[in-house]
This record gives sequence, structure tokens and C-alpha cells, in this order.
Amino acid sequence: TAYEMLRVTEFRRVLFRSCAANPSSSPVDGSWDFTMSSPFGALTATVIMAADGETLTGSFDLGDGRIWPIEGGVADGDEISFRLDRDGSPMVYAMSATVEGDSVNGSASAMGTEVPWEMTRRN
Repeated sequence: TAYEMLRVTEFRRVLFRSCAANPSSSPVDGSWDFTMSSPFGALTATVIMAADGETLTGSFDLGDGRIWPIEGGVADGDEISFRLDRDGSPMVYAMSATVEGDSVNGSASAMGTEVPWEMTRRN
């Protein structure tokens, strides 16, 4: 009937607007639990990340008011890379990783040392 056709047309219009306003999220978007062991000790953080095109933004919350922003972040599909400035010290971590569903596995380089790190998606 004409009424049903009108409802279908309106449904398609709303669906189109919704998709245009909310494009698919990146596999890296969300909140994560981060762990890394290094010669300098264990490091844990709650991480919030989001990708807008190829730009990766976010921060690492280490607790006690210590927050390290993601700098120079790049997201390319399931691959990410960024820098972390360690509380303004000369040590800067160069981070790279692969996102695989609800886990991330990567490596961190700083001061001639490279160590593995991982994250799991928070629920």
C-alpha cells in the first residue's frame, strides 16, 4: 500500500542519515587495559583511543593523576603507531602494534631498548 511504501522510504532515509552521521568505528576505538614490562619496571594503564581517518588520538591514564597523551598517532587499518612522552622526561616511547579484535600486541622502543606490550579491550 501507499502507507507501507511511505514507511519504507522514511526508514531508508533515517538509516542513511544514521550511517552518514555515524560512520563505522575503527577497530582501535574504545577503552583498553595496557601492560608492558621493561628494564625500567612494569607499566600498566587504562587507555582511551579513537581513530578519525588515519589520525589516532587518546591518552594513557597511569593513575595518581599521571596522564600521557598519544602524540603523532597514526591508524592504518589494524596497524597503529604513536609516541608517548614519559612525564616530560627525555625518554619518549615509539609505539607500534597490531589490533586483533579485542587485543592489541605491539612493541615499544626507547633509549635503544625494545620491549613488547599488549592491551585488552575493557568491557
